[in-house]
Amino acid sequence: MNTKKLAAEQAVEEITDGMTVGLGTGSTAYYAIEKLGERVKEGLQIRAVATSKRSEEQARELGIPIVPFAEVKRIDITVDGADEVDDNLELIKGGGGALLREKIVAARSDRMIVIVGENKMVSTLGQFPLPVEIVPFAHEWTLEALESLDLNPGLRMDGDQPYVTDNGNYIADCRAEAIPDPAALHAKLNDIPGVVENGLFVSMAHTVVVGREDGSVQTLRR
Repeated sequence: MNTKKLAAEQAVEEITDGMTVGLGTGSTAYYAIEKLGERVKEGLQIRAVATSKRSEEQARELGIPIVPFAEVKRIDITVDGADEVDDNLELIKGGGGALLREKIVAARSDRMIVIVGENKMVSTLGQFPLPVEIVPFAHEWTLEALESLDLNPGLRMDGDQPYVTDNGNYIADCRAEAIPDPAALHAKLNDIPGVVENGLFVSMAHTVVVGREDGSVQTLRR
């Protein structure tokens, strides 16, 4: 059972004519964009912005109209995946490397719909490594600062070179084991010079659509 596809196709049903839509990034968002492309071919009238180059390319290939950010005041709905969702609908995102753009778009959205398979639901965040986007300049010092928070950071690699985001930055994947207070950690991380943004999405998800192995779909709302 492809639980991610199940959830994605259900979530896209919330998008209606005239909406401006934010397109997420990653394996789950991929299915949402595919389904949205089908609906556009059937006559759905929307416009969209994308959180990564690959999502934008996928959308264009499917005929989804992509508009410049300068032409968008507000986004009606952003549809995106997550790496973890806790009992309070707080998220870890950034496994796909687009966390900064995803957070910028989510913050501009009236609603953020998160689509996940049931394996992404946890009681407490932290089992999935927390991505933190950092500037390349003196990144060793930023990693030391993350280490001081007992986060066990590791620089994400692409072969033998550091992974580079669409924004030209690096990502430190932090292994906190448990994050009982996401809001407090979010603030500490963004206080570190050299940290651009982190993958904790606090109080941003309005709706979480969960695909389950038995073929059912559960919708959780904040």
